[in-house]
Amino acid sequence: MTKEDKVIDFISEAGLLKLIKRSGWWVLGIKNPESVAEHSFRCAVLGYVLAKMEKADSSRVLMMALFNDMQEARINDSHKMAQRYIEYQKAEDKAFGEQISLLPNSMKDELSKMHKEYRSQKTKESIIARDADILECLIQAREYFEDGFKQAVKFMRKAPQHLKSKSAKRLWRLARAKDLNLWWESLSDFRR
Repeated sequence: MTKEDKVIDFISEAGLLKLIKRSGWWVLGIKNPESVAEHSFRCAVLGYVLAKMEKADSSRVLMMALFNDMQEARINDSHKMAQRYIEYQKAEDKAFGEQISLLPNSMKDELSKMHKEYRSQKTKESIIARDADILECLIQAREYFEDGFKQAVKFMRKAPQHLKSKSAKRLWRLARAKDLNLWWESLSDFRR
C-alpha cells in the first residue's frame, strides 16, 4: 500500500465525521443534533475570524480548529458526563496518533505538532482555536434555543466563562443578544 493510499484512507475516515452526531445535545433532548463535521466546519470559520481579530496566525488556528475532533471518527463524540468515567483525552490522543501515523512524514509531523500545541493551550493560536470550539458550541446552543430547545440555555450560562480571548467574548455578547436569523431576512426582502 502506497502513502497515497494512506492519504485516501485518512480522507475517507474524515468523512465519517459527517455521520457522527454531537452527543452533548442529546442530553438536552435534541434528537438530531449537528454532526461533528458540521461543528468542525464552523469552528474553522470562527477560528479564522478570531485569529484575524486577535492578530494571530490564522493558518495555525485554522489547522487546530479543523482537526481538533478528527479522532472522533474512531472513538465517537462523548459528552461531558461520559468523559467523567473514561480517560477521554488519553483515548483522543491515541486515536489521533494512530490516524496520522501512516501519513507522509511532512503531514504527520505538522498534524502531530498542531495537536500538541492545541493540547498545551500555551500559545495565542491554541487559545484562540479553543475559543472557536467553545464559541461554536455557544452559537449552536443559541440556535437550538431559538428553535425551541429551552434546555440549551443551561449551556449558554456555563460555557462563556471558558472563553479567554477578548474577541471571542465580544462575539458571544453580540450573538447572545442578536436574532441570529436577521442576516438572511434582509436578503429575502423583495423590493420592487
